[in-house]
Amino acid sequence: MKKIFLLVLVSISGASVLALEILGTRILGPFYGVSIFLWSALISVALAALSTGYALGGRFADKGATLKKLSLLLVYAGIWIIFIPLLKYPILTISEPFGLRIAVLIASVILFFPPLTLLGMVSPYAIALHATSLDSVGKTAGNLYALSTFASVISALATGYLLIPYVGVLQLTLLIGGILLITGISGIIIEKKFSLPMMMFLVLSITLFIFLKNYMESSSNTNGSIAQKDSPYGELRVLDTENGRHLLIDGGIHTIFDTTTTSSRLHYAAVLEIPKYFFISPGKMLLIGLGGGAVAKNYAQEGWKVDAVEIDPDVATIAQRYFHLAPNEATIHIEDGRRFLLTSKEEYDVILLDAFGSSSIPFHLITKEVFELITRHLTKQGIFAVNIETVGWDDILARSVSATMKQAFHNVVSLPMAEPPNQLGNIILLGMNRSVELRRELERNYLDPEFRYGSKYQKVHAWDNQFIADTRSAPILTDNLNPVDIWSEEINFVARKQLHSYFEKIKIQW
Repeated sequence: MKKIFLLVLVSISGASVLALEILGTRILGPFYGVSIFLWSALISVALAALSTGYALGGRFADKGATLKKLSLLLVYAGIWIIFIPLLKYPILTISEPFGLRIAVLIASVILFFPPLTLLGMVSPYAIALHATSLDSVGKTAGNLYALSTFASVISALATGYLLIPYVGVLQLTLLIGGILLITGISGIIIEKKFSLPMMMFLVLSITLFIFLKNYMESSSNTNGSIAQKDSPYGELRVLDTENGRHLLIDGGIHTIFDTTTTSSRLHYAAVLEIPKYFFISPGKMLLIGLGGGAVAKNYAQEGWKVDAVEIDPDVATIAQRYFHLAPNEATIHIEDGRRFLLTSKEEYDVILLDAFGSSSIPFHLITKEVFELITRHLTKQGIFAVNIETVGWDDILARSVSATMKQAFHNVVSLPMAEPPNQLGNIILLGMNRSVELRRELERNYLDPEFRYGSKYQKVHAWDNQFIADTRSAPILTDNLNPVDIWSEEINFVARKQLHSYFEKIKIQW
């Protein structure tokens, strides 16, 4: 009985390690953005914690291994994990001033190092309990580590493919903590080593677990929250505030929607309409990155035939359900943007690439190879536009993307939005193999008091401030060499600070 339970305990411990590591990106991602630095911090902390746990577990086992002591490791780990949702916000607030790289490392260490160290102690401790003689230690160690690793593999697949999308991050965190707690208590029961203080401690732990579960689930519904979904690709939220309806992806704003006029309140959405003015009559447009669907809606309402490519089916559902994107306004293809370009044979008058956020720039969509692929899907007079966020008009990211686009297009023009030019803001880059001349004039009704604050002004401001980026020292981005993750760190840090301030003002914690 004890040996069978020991195998179960080792399996649960191994499964919890990988599930917790993957969960870390969803626990910290909405605050910091899911970047290469977050992944690096979590993996480094996990490996350091497991190494520490292996060393400590072996030493403690040599001092007298018992099932009770092993079970207590799971109890302590479970209690810590249960507290992670409660500890998260104070730790995130304290670590924020240290900069993105240090902040994600601090938060990862405090939240995940203790439970992962405890779980790392399980395998060497279990080996000491399971081995019947010195002659069988090697076989026992191999079998237990194989079992633990196999459980980790199953857990990693289940967490990413099923549990996060269908159970939710908060619920899954509490579930992992609860399973570890129950497994640890079961081991103590099997060992029959209960004492009155331990009974009181475990009862208190279970009571605390139930309280925290109910409290966190009730408080997880943010003021103004309309919908929340943990999809396979990110945490999605729809919020209503006095500024409009928001679509958040991993904590970053991707759409602000005026529920009265059904138009976007983000400046870049208006500027992405400028390619329409290169044509007298409507044509075909491809949008890579749907978001809330405002850009697709803008084109469709002027008679354009719109194809939209969106990798996340839940984003498409949200765009239709909460942002009023009608089925006849866009044909939505649930697919990766680059794969769509590789398999489709369609040609378009306008192709818009709007799949980037401050924290996550899919490198495979912003290389010389992709831009050359895009030219094959444009008509002779076609226009390509890409939306990026930068800190300043002269940001290395903007210059490098411009330099890369020049490998595929004769003319590349930058349309900036940030005021003054050294601030965080969006830049729309236009690429074309035709002259940079509009076929229709932009509306310039300066006498209208609404003009200064509306989408018409944003288009005029961006167009009148157009410039050609200095690309002399800017590297060409390729599939082989692409440092956009490094460059986006500063952008993400500045953007997240503004987001934190923005949501604090409207009294929303996310």
